[in-house]
Amino acid sequence: MKKLNPFVMNGLSFFVYLKELLTPMKARILFLFFFLPFLVSAQDKKPLRLGVIGLTHTHVHMVFSSEKRGDFEIVGIVEQNKEVIAKYAKWYGFSSDIVYHSMEELIAAQKPEAVAAFNKISEHREVVEKAAPHGIHVMVEKPLAVNLKEARKMEILAKKHGIHLLTNYETTWYPTNAGAYGMVKEGTIGDIRKVVVRDGHRGPKKIGIDREFLDWLIDPRYNGGGASTDFGCYGANLMTWLMNGQKPRSVLASFQQLQSENNPEADDDATIILTYDQANAVIQPSWNWPIGRKDMEIYGLTGAIYADNKYDLRLRMAKGYDGFEETRQKLPEREKPYDDPFSLLKAVIRKEITLPPYDLSSLENNMLVVEILDAARKSAQKGKAVTLKP
Repeated sequence: MKKLNPFVMNGLSFFVYLKELLTPMKARILFLFFFLPFLVSAQDKKPLRLGVIGLTHTHVHMVFSSEKRGDFEIVGIVEQNKEVIAKYAKWYGFSSDIVYHSMEELIAAQKPEAVAAFNKISEHREVVEKAAPHGIHVMVEKPLAVNLKEARKMEILAKKHGIHLLTNYETTWYPTNAGAYGMVKEGTIGDIRKVVVRDGHRGPKKIGIDREFLDWLIDPRYNGGGASTDFGCYGANLMTWLMNGQKPRSVLASFQQLQSENNPEADDDATIILTYDQANAVIQPSWNWPIGRKDMEIYGLTGAIYADNKYDLRLRMAKGYDGFEETRQKLPEREKPYDDPFSLLKAVIRKEITLPPYDLSSLENNMLVVEILDAARKSAQKGKAVTLKP
């Protein structure tokens, strides 16, 4: 048994002394008043008890590499594919004792505070259905859901049971995106008029992703679409953030399939145009870029901001008709907890921070992302712009 510090010991002695003088009810009230702050503080400092749902989305490497930060402890993993379990166990050294066949088994055995989903996008709803009634918070990989119907069911469950339902994007943790956002809010380039977001790579098969990921990523039934969903969600997420949750008036999209041999069921190239009252965005998701990219350009009335990658940020201020003055920055990592999805998840759950409206990880932002992606699919099918209801 650990030795109590003198302050707590003195407090306990004092409580025992008073207990002899007070009624049982008054004694209990005194105990809660005196010791509850210490109990709550101790609980807040403990690592978040986190369950990992699925190992077939290779972004799952993040959760294993982030565990060493000490913000959370993986108390259980739900996966049925034995080959995949063996592979990750070999890489990260977790015991088979924490691997469960179902979420029900995990919840009963470990009572996690939160779960992080690394399974098919089409399975996100089921994760929320099983976690929310137990008050277990959920973080899913982008996008939130395969379509708006599924997303609305998830939203209803999250609000009914009072849980946090967050969505993780790689670009949320980019210092350049945070820096660009700060400049916009400070009025550095004036009001936004156009945003261009480009995301993607050469294609899932060409870059050699794991078979268990490839099997569902290029199948719209499980992913919600092809490159238009896989990478189109980044641009919709960032633009919703920059526009403070303003909904675009219309969405116009064109989808193509340039690698039918590699992506026989899915689009692999798309252009999505979002039209707002005083601005527009051009989102270019693709599995046909010759290089991997996640970059953004923001054009205002007096200048432009270029988030070239995670760390390199440029600002161009207009000079005359076609001239400009450019400054460049190489930014450091963001400060904790804004540099890691699981640190942020813990901070939100423990009420250390409150996410602002339409934050990149927030439910309201990602509900609009799914609505935009739904409209893009309809637009590509119909060959005309789709108007969104206010």
